[in-house]
Amino acid sequence: MKKNLLNSWPSTVTEARDVQQKLKYKVFSEDALGKVRHVAGVDVGFESRGKITRAAVVVLTFPDLVLVEQQLARTHTCFPYVPGYLSFREIPAIMEVLLLLELKPDLILCDGQGLAHPMRFGLACHLGVLTDIPTIGVAKSRLIGSYVEPSESKGSWTPLMDNHERIGAVLRTRDNVRPLFISIGHRISLLSAIDYVLKCTTKYRLPETTRLADHLASAR
Repeated sequence: MKKNLLNSWPSTVTEARDVQQKLKYKVFSEDALGKVRHVAGVDVGFESRGKITRAAVVVLTFPDLVLVEQQLARTHTCFPYVPGYLSFREIPAIMEVLLLLELKPDLILCDGQGLAHPMRFGLACHLGVLTDIPTIGVAKSRLIGSYVEPSESKGSWTPLMDNHERIGAVLRTRDNVRPLFISIGHRISLLSAIDYVLKCTTKYRLPETTRLADHLASAR
């Protein structure tokens, strides 16, 4: 992991926007994965009224989804809450927790947006570029874009569009439940991202990676 990149981490929106403009061109939107044996989920919570960022990572075997490692890290929050710039608030802690892993994941599912972002550089893109690990954005709600509601059956999806550009997919992961908003992060295509999310989803709305990471990040 490129921990040294955090030494000059942006502290203002202007600095963060400059980083987004520079790094978004490094996102690779095609499949560049090796054999996926381990998938990870990352999520973030906050303590002490937002002063402490708590990052969780879980690693599961793939495709059988057995939990084999989990880690938790806490750091001082170094960026304010600003919509559209959440990766700058969360990634320092995520990078710390990834450094604790004994197993390097082959694919990371992020609780947040990837390409489906006003700057086309959400959390999943940012983390993927910094770590050079394939990443997928798995968001519970829409940030931007328009779509037609997919059918109610598991596996159905429709494109998430913004200014005539397909930025993601609206995916039904269970019959008759609210869809998730899937977008690429780095080194993966949208169709492959959809496929991996479905293969990581069992009986719940969220993929096991996201569900377990969310539970760990929220635990006190």
